[in-house]
Amino acid sequence: MPIYEFECKKCHHKFDLKRGYGEFQDAVCPACKGKAPRCFSAVPVIFKGSGFYITDHRKPEASEGGSSAPSTKTAAPNN
Repeated sequence: MPIYEFECKKCHHKFDLKRGYGEFQDAVCPACKGKAPRCFSAVPVIFKGSGFYITDHRKPEASEGGSSAPSTKTAAPNN
């Protein structure tokens, strides 16, 4: 069962409780017996592996002086 954080609305006491996934009701504060809804906080995101940085899958860049369109050269016929 997961552990959730609760905060009392009366005395602002924070505490943790184990609750099932289907239990959504508020808890009772152990300090003042007030109503304590569940706290929500930001979850850290960790990117593992390749593909998350700009340098991982970069295409080779064109030279600075040239255009980005591919150039086509035709050979002159030899007589």
